[in-house]
Amino acid sequence: RAMGPAAAGPAQLVRGGQKDELYRSGLRSGTGAALHGLAGAKKWLAWRKEVELLSDVAYFALTTLSGYQTLGEEYVNIVQVDPSKRRVPSFLRRAIFVSLHTVVPYCLEKGLLHLEHEVQTEADESRTSQSNPALGLSSRTLIRNWIRKQVGELTEQQKKTVLQIVYVLKQCIPLLRRLHLAVFYISGTFYHLSKRITGITYLHFGGLQGEDQSIRSSYKFLGIISLFHLLLTIGVQMYSFKQKQRARQEWKLHRNLAHQKKMTKETTTGRHSRCTLCLEERRHTTATPCGHLFCWECITEWCNTRTECPLCREKFHPQKLIYLRHYQL
Repeated sequence: RAMGPAAAGPAQLVRGGQKDELYRSGLRSGTGAALHGLAGAKKWLAWRKEVELLSDVAYFALTTLSGYQTLGEEYVNIVQVDPSKRRVPSFLRRAIFVSLHTVVPYCLEKGLLHLEHEVQTEADESRTSQSNPALGLSSRTLIRNWIRKQVGELTEQQKKTVLQIVYVLKQCIPLLRRLHLAVFYISGTFYHLSKRITGITYLHFGGLQGEDQSIRSSYKFLGIISLFHLLLTIGVQMYSFKQKQRARQEWKLHRNLAHQKKMTKETTTGRHSRCTLCLEERRHTTATPCGHLFCWECITEWCNTRTECPLCREKFHPQKLIYLRHYQL
């Protein structure tokens, strides 16, 4: 039986969001291909993030910001409404939504990337300005200059604290998105976090009465499973972090206990048997793919922030480290 406008169910929201993502991906791909053809691969690599941002902003500016349905919303016949559910969202509310949905994630990603990069490489700025094309040219002159100035005023301890904060944020942002998605499956509203913040919901026009009610329970069950899986993931990460902290403390204790033994052997130990990271005798010698030797703890801790050899700067994956058992120089 046909029905009047009603709150859109999770099925319409998911299908509409997937359709929008499909058209946005096509627009990004076409714009990127045009830039690649006109300016070459180097410019495309340097500007691809900015091109994707401009494509997304253009898509929503021509639809949501102009007061029209997006292609995904039109596909499932849903219309945006404000919290009163009687009026379409105001221009300001729509503008805030578009900003939160496109510009803010870009700035957050770039800000964290530049902050981590500047703190790690403050002594090698000339090389790093060319080693990471993902940073983008425009952001190098805007975001990065401001971050470089702020980082230059920090002490070494503050820089370590900033790196830890950046690491926590990079781990927490994906978890926050998964939590929001699980809440959406359970509640059936606000498929995107930006819409939850701005209070934009949807009304569905046409269709059969009870069409979404028949599958709402399935979405709730999926949300409960997603929430359980998220909690399990957080638990595993916390356990791994505690195990890592415990192993680090045990390693420091072992190094202190072996200090006297090291001193007795120092007269017969060559300079080349020292770890270039801690400047002490290598313990549990570990080789990088390029052939340089370090302590296991030193090189693994190094790889937490940089995936390159400390000596020759050759890139490698931490899984490629080789622990040398029974190694003697």
